[in-house]
Amino acid sequence: MNVTITPRHLPTKPTVALVGAGAVGLVIVAAFARAGWDVCVCGARAPFEQIAVEEGEHTQSYPVRHVRAPAELGACTVAVVAVKAHQTAAVADWLRALNRRDMPVLLAQNGLEHCGRLATYAPMAAGMPAVVYFNAARLAPGRSVLRRIGEVDLCLPASTVVHKSVVALQKGGLRVVTAADMTTVVWSKLLTNSAANPLTALSGQPTGVMRAPAMLANARQIMTEVVQVGQAEGAALTERHVEQALAWLQTIPPESMTSMLQDRLAGRTLEYDAITGAIVRAAERHALDVPLNRFMLGLLSAIRPSKP
Repeated sequence: MNVTITPRHLPTKPTVALVGAGAVGLVIVAAFARAGWDVCVCGARAPFEQIAVEEGEHTQSYPVRHVRAPAELGACTVAVVAVKAHQTAAVADWLRALNRRDMPVLLAQNGLEHCGRLATYAPMAAGMPAVVYFNAARLAPGRSVLRRIGEVDLCLPASTVVHKSVVALQKGGLRVVTAADMTTVVWSKLLTNSAANPLTALSGQPTGVMRAPAMLANARQIMTEVVQVGQAEGAALTERHVEQALAWLQTIPPESMTSMLQDRLAGRTLEYDAITGAIVRAAERHALDVPLNRFMLGLLSAIRPSKP
């Protein structure tokens, strides 16, 4: 059952609520904090006094406020959901607390089906996919390291609903762009994730392994299948996007680790269903054959986590 929660009062200053205080979420809300916003962390397992983001030789820290229970979450200007896709159900009560009409919710999750997952618990909220291009790693509770890749850090929909957030994030130091065609943006990012995440997780190697000729050949075939599915789903993808994605992978620092590899090494559940699983489901809707992606899905689904 979905519950609409009406805030008792409006925040005195812009406030961002974070659901999922992992590496990516910390980097995003740190930018809001740098722009002068309050940061409210929802239900962190290990509370921390401040957010600290390392970039190169510099570390910047910002104060935070913790909320223990969804019923205690007051009004906020925007929310960031940065849990892995398969962890969405675990934060269902927090999502229900965001079930307010036109409440902007930035969904910083890999893969597909972002808005559908949110709508299950908060159908009144305005879910917006936030496509992340930077690389981040969580060092400790509240502490993350940021590595920028390429010229863009984050892409959001070109919508008045998130205009205030875009301005704040840019002011806070993230290189944010907007796009009218988010379907193509999401599928374009999925090209790299569809190959880099499974191949690094299965090989147990950081992204430098993607420079090996055999891995590049596998990545190209995986992406070629994804282009066909994306086109059927309405994305303006071509073979040129495959070559651009492969070239972009070569710019990533070789020691960087994908989120799926980080989870594999930590013994956690892998987020393959929102990436490879969603690709295979979309292919089935359009009666398309994606043998390599289906093979990857079988291998990934056979991996059993050693931690919950």
